[in-house]
Amino acid sequence: MRQETTLTEFIIGEHRKYSHATGGFTALLNDICLACKRISHLIGKGALGGALVAAAGENVQGERQMKLDVMANDIFLRTNEWGGHLAAMASEELAAVYPIPAQHPRGRYLLAFDPLDGSSNIDVNGTVGSIFSVLRCAEGVTAPAAKDFLQPGTEQACAGYAIYGPTTMLVLTLGHGVHGFTLDRELGEFMLTHPDLRIPAATSEFAINTSNQRFWEPPVKRYISECLAGASGPRAKDFNMRWIASLVAEVHRILMRGGLFLYPKDSKDPASAGRLRLLYEANPMALLIEQAGGAASTGRGRILEVAPEGLHQRAPVILGSKDEVGRIERYHGEHERGVDQPYTSPLFNERSLFVQQ
Repeated sequence: MRQETTLTEFIIGEHRKYSHATGGFTALLNDICLACKRISHLIGKGALGGALVAAAGENVQGERQMKLDVMANDIFLRTNEWGGHLAAMASEELAAVYPIPAQHPRGRYLLAFDPLDGSSNIDVNGTVGSIFSVLRCAEGVTAPAAKDFLQPGTEQACAGYAIYGPTTMLVLTLGHGVHGFTLDRELGEFMLTHPDLRIPAATSEFAINTSNQRFWEPPVKRYISECLAGASGPRAKDFNMRWIASLVAEVHRILMRGGLFLYPKDSKDPASAGRLRLLYEANPMALLIEQAGGAASTGRGRILEVAPEGLHQRAPVILGSKDEVGRIERYHGEHERGVDQPYTSPLFNERSLFVQQ
């Protein structure tokens, strides 16, 4: 009988490839995984746990909080603050950097996280998840501030997410491929079930919130209209459209079977460059997607190369199958050069009762 590899065994095996590894990073990832197990247990109780109600206020983003948002954030902080591996943390739910309490030792890493992505799905028992990104703290910094987190995504030491669906999975990259682990509830361990995930370069499935169509930029309108035209349009094939309103769920589907996810720049809020947060949503997901053979772009360039300017900075996100991301980037370039030729479906052309003779 074959024995499955646990997440801890996998991480230790990876670190043994490097002579300078100290084991601290393995311990940090174990703490992050424990936080995800605790959140999974809490979510599994549903209404029985008393967490499926709105909290008293809003988070720093001005978004309505669910009680579960607050509880998941507290779980992440309490589970990761004491181990001595972190110098500081940053969360979607907190306006400022969270310093490690004085009674705990400090380490060399920074942790940025979204404790509960997709919380609008909570009250309908939809899929939610947690996203995390680990960065290195600069040498000599003993009291990290927001500026210490402002590193491009290329500097991430690792990134991952937990998805709380019919099964709980943790998907992780250490910079050498992407691997999926399924929580064995009887053993209480994450077991390696999806090694070396790869994204096909081509796809016929995309995910976008079409209620924002009137705010999209022309290149995005062009791309979506071509997809919707199907086999009779310029792409000469039919596309399927999905939308779950959970970044974790969308990215997980792409890693499992390919596809494309778009939350592009639009004119709905002119003061914001995008919707998703760069440091703890866009960057970790972009690293996962790239490590699985896909691409992740703002529409105008690689997400991982964006220089962060703020802790809660937002960014446009287009990620998934490499060919489709490349096509959308090309459409943006053509539009900015004034050489694009947007496609308009005959179904939406203006019509007249009068035909000029």
